[in-house]
Amino acid sequence: MILTSRRSVLATAGLLAMGLAGCSNTQGPVSASTSTGAKRAAIDAEVDAALAELYRTRPGARQLADRAKAILVFPSITQAGFGVGGLYGTGAMREGGRTTGYYNIAGGTIGFQIGGQSFSQAYFFNTADALETFRKTKGFELGAGLTAVAADFGANGEITTSTLQKPLVVVTWGQSGLMAGATIEGAKITEINP
Repeated sequence: MILTSRRSVLATAGLLAMGLAGCSNTQGPVSASTSTGAKRAAIDAEVDAALAELYRTRPGARQLADRAKAILVFPSITQAGFGVGGLYGTGAMREGGRTTGYYNIAGGTIGFQIGGQSFSQAYFFNTADALETFRKTKGFELGAGLTAVAADFGANGEITTSTLQKPLVVVTWGQSGLMAGATIEGAKITEINP
């Protein structure tokens, strides 16, 4: 009985995450008939807009970006749940201002949670070792493997010195919606070929 219930919960979480995949873009889902180049251009445009918003609202993030070896940006991650939840988003890796790969983030969660939200998120790889570990593992699962720390911004919006010294820093911004009890631990980041 418990095994069947656990399977049902996990299957529901998987279906919810897949359903979120179609609504993760701020511009709406990209149709299947859209060419690969157009899909990539759409993701790149969303990444550009998300980074511009980040730098406007958190000026210290620019200093973090200038020092980073690479930045993985998810312009819109959609998360929803009612006991069982899921999240999904698509983004791009930037190195030296150029896109070097495309990724998605997906996962399911179980536990107390209710509501829905969307937000933007960027992963700043501040060391070559952190970036190499990410590449060798073909992405990673949040909460396992690479340890990411949340960026610490001072009252003036500047990034703290201790944050600049961390190998992998995560910045989250642009939250909309309301989610009680939400976490993104357990989400997996995977390279894709849109």
